[in-house]
Amino acid sequence: MIEVNLDVMLSKRKMSSGELAAQIGITQANLSILKTGKAKAIRFSTLEAICKALDCQPGDILEFKED
Repeated sequence: MIEVNLDVMLSKRKMSSGELAAQIGITQANLSILKTGKAKAIRFSTLEAICKALDCQPGDILEFKED
């Protein structure tokens, strides 16, 4: 299972979901789907934009955990 730790990075960067969504050009609804782990996929361009906005690596956001 892939766990999404976007809330952790947002907290560390003191950024709101709304700010991030606006910076990377996606809706808050789509960001919420990603944050809750309900997304089935993520585009590399979206992941790149998130990493750039949060100054982090993909591994800071995505984590593999055994079921």
